[in-house]
Amino acid sequence: MRRIPGLVRLVGIAACIGPLLAACSPIGLALSAAGVATDTSMTWDIVKHMHRKLTEDDPTPCAMLNSVQRVLNARCAYSPGSIRTADIARTGLQECPLALATRDPRLWRALPELIDKGARVEECVASPLVALADSDPCPAFAAAPPDVREALVGLAENDPRAVRHDVFRMLSCQNARAAGLDKVLTFWLDHGALEPGKLSFSPLDAADPDMLLTRFGHELEVAGHRPETALDSYDGALPSGFEVALRNSNWAALEWWLYRLPQLANLAPPQRGGQLAWVPLQRVLLPGFLAYPTTQRDMVAFLIERGANPRQKLPFDSGKTVLGFATDMKSPMVALLDPPAPRAPTSAMTIAIAKAGGGTDAQRASTGGSAARRGAQAAGALDTAGETSAR
Repeated sequence: MRRIPGLVRLVGIAACIGPLLAACSPIGLALSAAGVATDTSMTWDIVKHMHRKLTEDDPTPCAMLNSVQRVLNARCAYSPGSIRTADIARTGLQECPLALATRDPRLWRALPELIDKGARVEECVASPLVALADSDPCPAFAAAPPDVREALVGLAENDPRAVRHDVFRMLSCQNARAAGLDKVLTFWLDHGALEPGKLSFSPLDAADPDMLLTRFGHELEVAGHRPETALDSYDGALPSGFEVALRNSNWAALEWWLYRLPQLANLAPPQRGGQLAWVPLQRVLLPGFLAYPTTQRDMVAFLIERGANPRQKLPFDSGKTVLGFATDMKSPMVALLDPPAPRAPTSAMTIAIAKAGGGTDAQRASTGGSAARRGAQAAGALDTAGETSAR
């Protein structure tokens, strides 16, 4: 089946040059005189030229690749032990082989052998794990064989450039924890790679929100990482931990953030190069923001209960509030953001009790019962008058 496209091309070539090769045509006669059967014939040169033009964009056959190029090509079969050390020294590739093998989970198969045969992470322009985090923030690590997972751990522990916001998030995500790769984070902490004030990010912000509630999250705070600086700008492409918790309706992580930084209920600082702060209560009103849209009403109520003000002005439009924004977009959350005021009591009983409420506490206590009785009598008189007028 793989040869069918090639056969189709040959048929096309034959159709193109067939008329030229007709015995009665001048060109055909000339070609016949030159000889049709030999590789040096003009006919064969034409065929080869046209074939090159038709196949110039085709991928290079696996058999024509060197051993490193072959194992780093997903369409080529991989035979363990097939990598030649000489090819690692001269790969013929424009990118570091470890970066190529790390970025694509289909090529993880080659990582252990590449490392064993001399491929060095120092020769890569940037950390291979940064490239992986950029392509997939939470790969299926558990599906990889144990030797591949250990190779990834080795890349993280032996390359200081891997200590980045996005890599930290990736190695703390659910898939990484299930495969045991989160041990890299403990290694970094124990070996001084996460020293406060010397990083381009905050580990509290970079950590997967679920990690904040673990012993490791507590150890980060003990090590000196403070929530007050956790939402500063950082070098990375993935969203902040607070935003991830908000988007995923992670109630426990949101409680962690709002307990330490209650101001986040109304205003979150700009990040990732942003110029303006943002309002969480307004953000959760946007269609598609919440990963679980059915939690929108609960989220709005949750934020309001923790101090979010529906009349908070929006940084991108100081003349509009969250409530005004919700009204303009005809959000079903308007009633929750602006509930109707409770109706003022108007019954005769309430009025009578209010009039009897003066005096000292002792007087109010002694006259409370009689005031209530007088209020009831007044209410009964009003009801009787209403019935009489109705008749």
